[in-house]
Amino acid sequence: MTEDSYHRLIEPAIEREVRNELTEKAEAGAIKVFGKNLEQLLMQPPIVNRVVLGWDPAFRTGCKLAVVDSTGKVLDTVVIYPTAPQNKVRESKEILKKLIKKYDVSLISVGNGTASRESEMIIVELLKELDRPVQYVIVNEAGASVYSASKLATEEFPKFDVGQRSAVSIARRLQDPLAELVKIDPKSIGVGQYQHDMNQKHLSEALQGVVEDCVNRVGVDLNTASASLLEYVSGVSKTVAKNIVSHREENGAFRNRKELLKVAKLGPKAYEQCAGFMRIQGGTECLDGTSVHPESYGAAHALLESLGFQPEDVAAGGLKGISRKITDYRRTAEELGIGEITLRDIVKELEKPARDPRDEMPKPVLRTDVLEMKDLKPGMTLKGTVRNVIDFGAFVDIGVHQDGLVHISQMTDRYIKHPLEAVSVGDVVEVKVLSVDLQKKRIALTMKL
Repeated sequence: MTEDSYHRLIEPAIEREVRNELTEKAEAGAIKVFGKNLEQLLMQPPIVNRVVLGWDPAFRTGCKLAVVDSTGKVLDTVVIYPTAPQNKVRESKEILKKLIKKYDVSLISVGNGTASRESEMIIVELLKELDRPVQYVIVNEAGASVYSASKLATEEFPKFDVGQRSAVSIARRLQDPLAELVKIDPKSIGVGQYQHDMNQKHLSEALQGVVEDCVNRVGVDLNTASASLLEYVSGVSKTVAKNIVSHREENGAFRNRKELLKVAKLGPKAYEQCAGFMRIQGGTECLDGTSVHPESYGAAHALLESLGFQPEDVAAGGLKGISRKITDYRRTAEELGIGEITLRDIVKELEKPARDPRDEMPKPVLRTDVLEMKDLKPGMTLKGTVRNVIDFGAFVDIGVHQDGLVHISQMTDRYIKHPLEAVSVGDVVEVKVLSVDLQKKRIALTMKL
């Protein structure tokens, strides 16, 4: 009787419980990796002040191009057919040369999808024929097709087809990855593993939290940010984000943060939450261009006055060395009526107003030439960009069509439990080729140089 009840009831119940517990642990680990990869992707440094040509590669339907100016405004779009089956390489090059000359394009952003390799070969040939310096970058186009077919993209570019929208997205995600990638459902960016086997509610909540954290860490320009970006700011709902954009379009640029209180459905409580993350450059209040919260403006102005500075000095590029002028932080904080930690934050911000934490990250690898897989030889040292991190290693883009794998055992001399202890998505790393399998299209790399 006891044996029967154990085998029939107790053992299956224990097995289910253990299996559920292990599944939950594995799921939590996978979500953590997904979140970390997404954070690294969103926090990639923007490439500013460059006119970018976005290139969405394809075969039969042609390569869609979009020229975007340094502010993200679309200047021109065109379709060329340099790849099979049309192979109109000469005509395509002529169109490209005219676009590059007309708009002074200095950077080409190429999607890494179908026909990316063939497009890259044509771009390299073209760069050799140009009389001006132009570079190119292979960009992860994950989610570009999802965005281009979305309601948001239709509202943003009602006259563009799906391919044109995709090309614009590929260009803009190089100029400002965060501002562009927030328009896409985080699950569609594809920087994790086993995502369809996870609890979708838990995954969505975790990824939404990551995006919100990144947006608030970087801050947003109140006069240029889209509704998609604004809705991730603390205290701002979707409706309020749309109202901010509508208010801006109807009344012109915001001149100071206080004008946010005129926005429909944005009350004092929401203002208190969101104001510190909003930036206004060239407004009536110089501190609006920093992350100093309005409630600390009185203390910040008093501090500037006591140290002999004018508010305009902040807008002129920061007050380098101001931290060394304060000899006793505790006493100064008491005099200003604020906490010591708040004072240190204000000083840090006054030294580097509106500093972008992404500036400390490695910049994308800009290329002018291309390698083929057959050119790779064991022992070659190359620079590459980490495209994805998984439990057993990381995939690195080294400029050939196939990403190479750095196994966890080849990452560092010390023992690590997970590849995230050594690398993150978007990292620029130096690697050495261990082996190349042309038939299976596999490249083994090592970071132990």
